[in-house]
Amino acid sequence: MSEEHNMRDIGPDKSLLLVDDDEPFLRRLERAMEKRGFEVEAALSVAAGKAIATARPPAYAVVDLRLEDGNGLDVVETLRARRPDCKIVVLTGYGAIATAVAAVKIGATDYLSKPADANDITSALLATEEEMPPPPENPMSADRVRWEHIQRVYELCDRNVSETARRLNMHRRTLQRILAKRSPR
Repeated sequence: MSEEHNMRDIGPDKSLLLVDDDEPFLRRLERAMEKRGFEVEAALSVAAGKAIATARPPAYAVVDLRLEDGNGLDVVETLRARRPDCKIVVLTGYGAIATAVAAVKIGATDYLSKPADANDITSALLATEEEMPPPPENPMSADRVRWEHIQRVYELCDRNVSETARRLNMHRRTLQRILAKRSPR
């Protein structure tokens, strides 16, 4: 996909709101999306995202669901109310399928699992209703998805190995061996 092809697909209104509390990721994505022709405004919180969405509702938005000061769905709802035609892509950590479904129900155009790159995000933003965006260039391996799920449950159980093993229906020693290893690619 050439750069000029991307430029033509964006349309006359190139405004893009990025909302994510991971500042290094936000800055990298901001630069990458500007290179692709978007006019980017970035916000590090739900409050800032909602303020921009209210004052200057953009044509496009990329919103992380889990933010330090709340839920990105609040930003999605504000965008939908202020600009019904806004194309919104929601970013979600692994394992948040229920939240992704909720995001689509209240008006997100699509959702992507983190870590998503600028190409995946651009494809999702510019996809038309009829076409599905292409599969990601480098999806997580099945081993990595399993590892992420185990880590998530472990964190939710306050790093209690016995409780995590019980919830995952796994032997405690097996879980300890998995936790001691590095994450798979």
